[in-house]
Amino acid sequence: MGRILVIRGGAIGDFVLTLPVLAALKFAFPRASVEVLGYPATARIAVAGGLAHATHAIEARPLACFFARNGELDGRMAAFFQQFSVIVSFLYDPDLIFQENVAQCSTAQFIVGPHRPDEKGQRHAVESFLEPLSRLAIFDADPTPRLDIDPVSPGPGRWLATHPGSGSESKNWPERRWAELLRRTLENPGWNIFLVGGEAEGDRLERLANGLPRDRVRLAKQLPLDALAALLRGCGQFIGHDSGITHLAAAVGLPCLVLWGPSNQHIWRPRGHPILMVRDDCGLPGLPCDTVWEILRRQLSSPSPHET
Repeated sequence: MGRILVIRGGAIGDFVLTLPVLAALKFAFPRASVEVLGYPATARIAVAGGLAHATHAIEARPLACFFARNGELDGRMAAFFQQFSVIVSFLYDPDLIFQENVAQCSTAQFIVGPHRPDEKGQRHAVESFLEPLSRLAIFDADPTPRLDIDPVSPGPGRWLATHPGSGSESKNWPERRWAELLRRTLENPGWNIFLVGGEAEGDRLERLANGLPRDRVRLAKQLPLDALAALLRGCGQFIGHDSGITHLAAAVGLPCLVLWGPSNQHIWRPRGHPILMVRDDCGLPGLPCDTVWEILRRQLSSPSPHET
C-alpha cells in the first residue's frame, strides 16, 4: 500500500474532525504515503501536524471534468488517481459521478465516507468519519483530533486565545458582552489577550481591541492556518464559539471554554481535554457576562497543561 489519498473539502471544523482518519491511516500503514486532496489553506495543518505527507488542490481546474457525467477526463488527473492504491472520499457525490469517473482511470480501492454526519442522530461526527475505515480493518481508532505542532508564543507572558466569531451570527455571543469579558480579563495583570478572527469577523476584532492596552492585546486576522495553530499552541487557555477555530484550539491541546449555540453538541462538540461547554436555555444572547467571567476566572487561575 504505497499511497493513500483522502479527499476532504468542507470548512475548517469539518477538516479538523477528519484528522482522526488521517491519524488512523498513518498508524495502520506506517510505510504508506498518506495524502490529502482538499483546500490547501486548510489541509496544510495535516502536513504541519505530521498526519499527511502532501496536499493537493481540490479546486484545480483539471479536476472539474470528474464531476460531470460522460465527460472527457483530464489525462493529468487520470494519471494522478492511478498512483493511489486506496482512495477515501468524503465528497458529496450522491449520484456517484465522481466515484465512477475515478474508477475509469484507477484500480484503487475506493472507500466512500459521509460528507456530513446524520444531523438527526446523536453520534459524534468523528465516529461517522471513522466508520468507513472498517473496510481496511481499522477499528477502535483514537476519536480525538490531535495536532502535534510546536508552540509559538504570541509574546511575553501568559495569553488567553479568544475567537469572538463563527460562520453564523446565531452561534455568536453578543459583541458587547465580549467587550466586557475582555476588559475584565485585562484587569488581571497576569494575562494578555490573543484575538483571533477571519473574514467572518469583519471589523469585530478592531472594535473589541479599541480602548484596550495595545501592549497586552495581539490581533491575528486571516493567518495561515498552520501558523495560527502554532500560536494557539503557545497560549494557555482558549475561549470561543462553535467554530472551526475552536476545534483547532482543542486539537492542539488548549483547555477550551466554549460558548455553545444552537448546534447539536452530541455531533459537533469539540473533542479534547479539558473542554468546558457553556450554554443558556434561552440562547447565547441570554448568557450573562457574569456567568462566563466566573467560569473563565477559575480557568485562568489554574495552570494549563502546557504550563505544568
